[in-house]
Amino acid sequence: MPIITYSLGLDFGSDSVRALLVNTKTGEEIATAVHYYIRWKEGKFCRPSKNQFRQHPLDYIAGVESTIKDIINEVGHDIAKNIIGIGVDTTGSTPAPVDETGTPLALLKNFEDNPNAMFVLWKDHTGIREAKEINDLCKKWEVDYAQYEGGIYSSEWFWSKILHVSRQDKAVHEAAYSWVEHCDWIPFLLTGGTDVREMKRSRCAAGHKALWHESFGGLPSNDFFATLDPLLDGLRDRLYEKTYTSDVPVGTLSPEWAKRLGLSESVVVSVGAFDAHMGAVGAKSEPYYLTKIMGTSTCDILVAPMEGEEKLVKGICGQVDGSVIPNMLGLEAGQSAFGDIYAWFERLLAWPIKEILGASSLIDEATKGKLIQEAMDRLIPDLSEAASKEPIGAAGELALDWMNGRRTPDANQNLKGVIAGINLGSTAPKVFRALVEASCFGAKKIVDRFLSEGIPIKGVVALGGVAKKSPFIMQMMADVLNMPIKVVASEQSCALGAAIFGAVAAKAYPDVPEAMEIMGSPFEIVYEPDGNRANAYSSVYEEYKALSDTMEKHIMNQVRANG
Repeated sequence: MPIITYSLGLDFGSDSVRALLVNTKTGEEIATAVHYYIRWKEGKFCRPSKNQFRQHPLDYIAGVESTIKDIINEVGHDIAKNIIGIGVDTTGSTPAPVDETGTPLALLKNFEDNPNAMFVLWKDHTGIREAKEINDLCKKWEVDYAQYEGGIYSSEWFWSKILHVSRQDKAVHEAAYSWVEHCDWIPFLLTGGTDVREMKRSRCAAGHKALWHESFGGLPSNDFFATLDPLLDGLRDRLYEKTYTSDVPVGTLSPEWAKRLGLSESVVVSVGAFDAHMGAVGAKSEPYYLTKIMGTSTCDILVAPMEGEEKLVKGICGQVDGSVIPNMLGLEAGQSAFGDIYAWFERLLAWPIKEILGASSLIDEATKGKLIQEAMDRLIPDLSEAASKEPIGAAGELALDWMNGRRTPDANQNLKGVIAGINLGSTAPKVFRALVEASCFGAKKIVDRFLSEGIPIKGVVALGGVAKKSPFIMQMMADVLNMPIKVVASEQSCALGAAIFGAVAAKAYPDVPEAMEIMGSPFEIVYEPDGNRANAYSSVYEEYKALSDTMEKHIMNQVRANG
């Protein structure tokens, strides 16, 4: 009887890491575990009002150990001994400064509590000024290095963050031999890497966020970076030229990590990538189907065959050969805030619940705690139910989904959220509905951009927390896009994609498409658009676009006036 083998997927999100154990022969999800980052949960090293979001590498290390040990304790040694591969996905661009050994500076003495020595989370927008300088230089340079990044470089990405930190912190700049993406560091860590020059860098991360392209011979020239700022002079030579797709092994577990986790030293660890791209693999992505990973933000992933001359798509987050499925073109778009918008509105409404009820002396502490928890549990579901009964466009309330800037189309992190048309009859459900409509309209602008650039959209696939938990939002999305949306059954599609890559790297399958077919997730529900509602939304969408144009001009005039 053939031995049943298993693969682990590690999915590092914004607030936690999830591990998933998968049967490589059937795709059955055997066990899962979650670890919430302790320092992140406490709000350490972050300043939301300044768009600063940093994460300590110790949180990541604790997450790896905690989740994998929890899974092994659940399934037992007989299954654990047959784990053959580990795949890794992370948020991105989430880079950190490292020394020559590839150790993040925050793990070194004197840098332990320095946010600039930590991983700069994807949604950190402290590098807005630096992104503008990169864009300005790209337009003037003999080669437009941003052409494969949608033509606009973002403050969410690799070089903006490196330059900002280098300018802000002389000690970090001088101590940083190189910089690494989170998705590159975890496999390097698990395989016992000791020389950053030997780190296998992700094709996905490099191509979508770091201006890497084969036609450039790798990264932009050193002259480009030295012209951008002399602080970057020479850094290119301490980074990389070659990149790897995620079906490639980085190595096997180091003796230290094998012992630490209770696994064999023969377990293969594959090259890492970003969460959304691996989520698309977990969802069995097909050519020209838009896979929407819907969580705190959205990432929209589309794959296309590498046929003929590559068409450049303006205003997206890049197009990279092999960033999703090897030998296919991966295109990325998305929204900087999605679930984050609803969470913000929840916090806004929850203030009196937590502060006033929490300070009440009329009831005992145990009852008070239960009441607060019940109210919080019901807030968004009850809001959704009430909002669903409001007319499309509510009573004139109209919002823009730029609470965390705009990722695509046409990245601009200077932009701010807007709620317009409120009046004395505006209620919480009406405003909530306007916010949901705005997030769906932002998604439609992405679809419209692909279509206008000649990229067909054959269908939409959704995964992630919002897709699984909110029928109200998903039905509205289907109506606004006027397309059916298939929701992936797996609760852990990104981790599942990572496990698929771990299995391929460990030679359980000859290639990713064959592994996807067996191990990828089925669908659990399809949201069909309603023609009447789709027509009604189309008129409100025109108002959304008009408000977008007006407010973008206003906000950018303010930005220019303030220098």
